[in-house]
Formats: sequence, C-alpha cells, structure tokens
Amino acid sequence: MIKKLVQHGNSAALIIDKPILELLRIDMDTPIEVSTDGKNLVLSPVPDAGQEARIRSSLEKVNRKHGRTLKKLAE
Repeated sequence: MIKKLVQHGNSAALIIDKPILELLRIDMDTPIEVSTDGKNLVLSPVPDAGQEARIRSSLEKVNRKHGRTLKKLAE
C-alpha cells in the first residue's frame, strides 16, 4: 500500500485506514511510538504496562504448576 502525507496545519499527517488499525488492534486512544532506523519510519503501539504484568504473572503460575512437565518436554 502506498500512501501520501496530507497537510495538517503546519505539519504533515499520515492517514491510517481502518482495516489496518483493526489488524493492529489500535484506535485513536492508543499511544504510538515513532522511531526510525535512519532510512525507515517505524510506528509501533506502546504496550500496556498492566497487560505485560498480567502476562508475566500468568506465565509464573504456569511455570510453578507445570514447570517439571515443561522441562521434560524440552529435553
């Protein structure tokens, strides 16, 4: 998909189509990190710190309960 920037006041804006927003599970309230590697522009949704904590907590529970089994499966 090729897009063009549009004028927004004194700035340039990039319009992101709704299907792409839905695919990335982002909306108007999602914070977006803008970075570059010097050649490409990279837009990434900022992960929810609470969600990451919940995932880590769940992973710890699984490891406590099934750690031995998972270790045996890994061997």
